[in-house]
Amino acid sequence: MRHAYIYYRVDAAQAARAAARVDTLLRALAPYCGAPPRRLVRCDDATTWMEVYEDIADWPAFEAALQERLDALGIAGLLDGPRHLERFVTPADPIRKP
Repeated sequence: MRHAYIYYRVDAAQAARAAARVDTLLRALAPYCGAPPRRLVRCDDATTWMEVYEDIADWPAFEAALQERLDALGIAGLLDGPRHLERFVTPADPIRKP
């Protein structure tokens, strides 16, 4: 399975509006994930946020839906800089500690 981790900074003055729109985004993308998506806030910096999407079965459909919803919700205008998308997969051979 694939997982997406997206981190970015929000404009502090727009945090409440951004939270509402990102939460709407998470609900819209939930059908593409095996676990409910979630929004996290950095412990030492309340303007750094992360969206977590896990167990994505159909990556192309997820990416298309993500971009469509981002555009429709106008989230970019509430941020302080770009969004950074990191993609991870579950390894075929788990890493073992010595």
